[in-house]
Amino acid sequence: MRAVPAYAAERPNGPLVKTTVRRRALGEHDIVIDIKYTGICHTDLHQVAEDWGAGTFPMVPGHEIAGVVGEVGPGVTRWQVGDRVGVGCFVDSCRTCDNCRAGLQQYCTGEGGTVFTYNNTGRDGLPTYGGYSAELVVDEAYALRIPDSLPLDAAAPLLCAGITLYSPLAHWGAGPGTKVAVVGLGGLGHLGVKLAHAMGAEVTVLSQSLRKREDGLRFGADDYRATSDPATFTELAGAFDLIVNTVSADLDLTAYLGLLRVDGTLVQLGAPAEPVRLNAGALLSARRSLAGSQIGGLPQTQEMLDFCGEHGITADIELIRAEQINEAFRRLEEGDVRYRFVIDAATI
Repeated sequence: MRAVPAYAAERPNGPLVKTTVRRRALGEHDIVIDIKYTGICHTDLHQVAEDWGAGTFPMVPGHEIAGVVGEVGPGVTRWQVGDRVGVGCFVDSCRTCDNCRAGLQQYCTGEGGTVFTYNNTGRDGLPTYGGYSAELVVDEAYALRIPDSLPLDAAAPLLCAGITLYSPLAHWGAGPGTKVAVVGLGGLGHLGVKLAHAMGAEVTVLSQSLRKREDGLRFGADDYRATSDPATFTELAGAFDLIVNTVSADLDLTAYLGLLRVDGTLVQLGAPAEPVRLNAGALLSARRSLAGSQIGGLPQTQEMLDFCGEHGITADIELIRAEQINEAFRRLEEGDVRYRFVIDAATI
């Protein structure tokens, strides 16, 4: 076992404190990642608060991990010491179910399902600990190559926020000749705008207010509309091929569905606490679809990283020291970040 410094919540809703966790010894096909940077995702807040079910404590959050390979097991063939690598939301899966074989490990249906990077139990029976730490031991197959053109700190959020937006944009065909709307301009939404723009789509941001309009246009949006203005839903009725909703608020989905063209799709990415409400007529009237999407599998995540490397796409970040994690949690809860906090793991 390896003793590794980390920041962990010792109890639900508790502050994150400096501690030591024990990771498994290096296996034949494992690599040790010397973590350089880890993004703070809103999921981390939910998990520590047990908003989505009972957690395992001490809990080390973090699934937007960027670093370099520090050691390799004797059977490793994909990586060498010094390679730039990342790890996202999961670190294992059954590998044999239809979804795993199709490269959709995030939807693993095999025994035990997807093994998430933290607050989960690995197939070795040990708890998984995330990236708020100095090192990660992971099977070589579940690490991803970060292009040399991307700085590791600003690339870290791509491992969750980036793939969360890239996957639905790619799956539903965002590209030249399509009109895409991104609901919300936060940690997810700002990357959605950058990605959809780079794919060649005409992009509109739909946000509560116009407060971040200049940022949205700088990221590549062609238009920016306030959803607090009823005229937005009148003037843009039937305008979009695809809408990706990044917010977890209880929105009037019927109104947003009305912004879709015939055969248009609204993809839900945020997870509202309450069941969603909608009028089925909004679907029936134009053969519209309401869908959901969850991160991406290993092949598509690598595809996303390569795409970002080619187009120079990274997150807009605020780099923090480890001792600022609790303050960052508070500010993230208040929406006070543009647009992603990233921890400098050297300070752990």
